[in-house]
This record gives sequence, structure tokens and C-alpha cells, in this order.
Amino acid sequence: MSELEQAVILCGGLGTRLHPYTNHMPKPLILCNGKPFLWHLLHQLHEQGIKRYVLLTGYLAEKIENYFGDGSYWSWQIQYSEGPVEWDTGKRIWEARQKLDNQFLLLYSDNFVPFPLDKVLALHKKNQKPLTLMVVPKQPGNINLDETGIVQKYNNNRPDKGLDYVEIGYMIVEKSQTIAFYEAPECSFSSILQKMSVPHLISAWVQHDAYHSISEPERWKKTEEYLSPKKIILIDRDGVINKEVNYLHKIDDFEFIDGIFDTCQHFQSLGYKIIIITNQSGIYRGYYTENDYQKVTQWMLAQFANEDINILDIFHCPHGPDSNCNCRKPKPGMFLKAKDKHNTDMEKSWLIGDNEIDVIAANEAGLENTILVRSGHRIDESNSNARFILDTIQQSKQIIST
Repeated sequence: MSELEQAVILCGGLGTRLHPYTNHMPKPLILCNGKPFLWHLLHQLHEQGIKRYVLLTGYLAEKIENYFGDGSYWSWQIQYSEGPVEWDTGKRIWEARQKLDNQFLLLYSDNFVPFPLDKVLALHKKNQKPLTLMVVPKQPGNINLDETGIVQKYNNNRPDKGLDYVEIGYMIVEKSQTIAFYEAPECSFSSILQKMSVPHLISAWVQHDAYHSISEPERWKKTEEYLSPKKIILIDRDGVINKEVNYLHKIDDFEFIDGIFDTCQHFQSLGYKIIIITNQSGIYRGYYTENDYQKVTQWMLAQFANEDINILDIFHCPHGPDSNCNCRKPKPGMFLKAKDKHNTDMEKSWLIGDNEIDVIAANEAGLENTILVRSGHRIDESNSNARFILDTIQQSKQIIST
């Protein structure tokens, strides 16, 4: 299998759930923060290294082509395959097959989700299936997976029990193996997926980050907010904000680390918002109470406020290592809650921690920009996945400078 270089996007639908906005505008051109939604999608793909696109157009196709042209303005290469509005998704892919690479990424034109292309591609190569799609947990869904991530059942009508995932696009497709499942050009691509699922020829990447869509007005507005420029710094507490103390729960024992205020002021001057994410297993172990934790937290926030620093939010996990929760780092739950609550784009956010579990949790949530500082836990640098390892938090100002 070759390295993936081309994305194919289904852009032909009527967008009926977006009426009256799509009465005279194709859905992919619906504006999000002054730019068409499709522009955001192509820009995301460009950042993943993909610059060649085939747009499968139908309804008001000329408006899409008039806006994007050949894509050269953005250093993209765009081809078009236009067909009548009544063509189904499978027919559009069939008619464009001569323009498609042997391996390509297939997307819908109304979904947006952060995705790690290198990891999805690695899974695709490992499983050696003709198609790997991206799914999110949802009940009722349309997909059943086994423990290895191979699709056992696909039913887009969703009548069956045990369908706990739904596919959201971003599919890596092997063209010849997939086209072989066409019995006729006139079909939906969902029917092709259903046929391929019977002999278990589809693998799935489970994306735990929520996906965003413009399929209807309410979701469109939420997606527009999500796609608005955001800068978030997620900071661990103990060992990064304050000096490490076992099961800290008294204000008298709280000592800020040198440079934390100056560094946070620097982040604010660049337009970043700050969120604190911290494990607090001392509550679970009975060393202190939730009330004790909250008293220390309110005092800490007051000290930040005295320095004109606004902490946007704090997330803490009160559970122990054997609680099997999804919020205790290295699980990603707190990061995902922060993302959901504040519509945070993890691809544009940073983590600053002092422990490898911070990095693991961040990566699981789709956050790749990670910094560890040596002011807290001892760091095994030979086995760390952090992008940067620094002596002090003040040095992060040189890394995060825009």
C-alpha cells in the first residue's frame, strides 16, 4: 500500500435539512466564520499533508467550482467529477473512478473531526483490509466491532441490537478491492459498506473526540463556534503550578513554582485561555475531602486573579487507580470534557505537565502539542512521547510564542 496522497469528498447532496439556507447555496459552501465549511475541511487535510482533492459535486456544482477553482490559490490541486443531483453516493464514486488513486481518503462534506492520519493509516496497513473507516461510540449506531476493531456488522438502517458505533467518514479506501463490490453503478456507498462488512473486510479507527457537523442549523452553529480560532493551554497542577507535595490539601503547604504567574501572563498576552487538569486520588484514598480540595482550589484561583490571570476552568478526577473511570489520567476523560465544554480544537491546543501520564491522556484526546517540565515527577526521557521536555515552565514561553 502506498502512502496516502489524495482525498475524495462527496459534495453532491441537496442539503435539505439546511433549508432555507441551501435554497440557493450548496451545503459545502455554508459559511463558518466567514469561510465555506468545505474550506475548513480542505485546510485540515492540507495540514495533514494531503494537497490533492477530487470533489464529487452535484447540486449547484458550478458555485463550488467557481469558489475553489483548481485550488492553486491555496497551493492545492482540485479536480471535479460532476453529476446530476439524483445520483447516489456510490454512483458518484463509480463515475469518478478514473480520477481516483489506488488508495484515497473518502470524506463527507458535512462532517469535521480531528483525526491523526498517520495513526489511522498505520492501523489500515496493520489490518490489511480494503477499507478503514472512522467511527465514534453512539447508541443506537450502525456498526458492530469485535475486540480487534474489525467491523462485524454494518446496517445503516440501525434496527439491530449491539450496533454501538456510527461511522463518520474519513475512510481510507483501496480502490480496486472496494470497486469490486459494485454490482451496478447506481447504488449508495452505504450499501457497498454493508456488503464489505459481511466477509469482515472493514477495519475501524475509534475516535473518542466528538465529531462536528453542519447537517442541520443547530449543529452548524455549534460547529461554527468549534471552528472559530481558539487557543487553549491545559496545565497539570501538582509539579507544574505548585511544588510537589504528597496529597496536597492544605493552603499552608501550597507553594507556587517560580515563574508560573509570569508564564501564564505570557500565554494570556498571546490570546490563550488556561485550563487546569489534575488527578486528585487523595479524595478517593480518604486523605482529604472534596471540600478540602475545593478550599485549596478557590484560594489558588484568587492568587491567579491577583496577578490578573483568568483560569478558564478546572477539571479534577477524585478517583483512585483501581476505579476504572475514564477521567483519571492517563485516561483522556478530563481532556475530552474540556474539549466538549469549551469547543476546544485539540489540534491547536497545548499540554504542559510533569508526568508521562499527562502526555498519554493528551494524545488519547487528540492533543499532540505536549510539554513536560522537570519541576515535578522524574521523567524517563528515553521513553517519553512529549514533544518537548524542559527544565522549567518559564522555558515554555520560547516554545509557545504565537
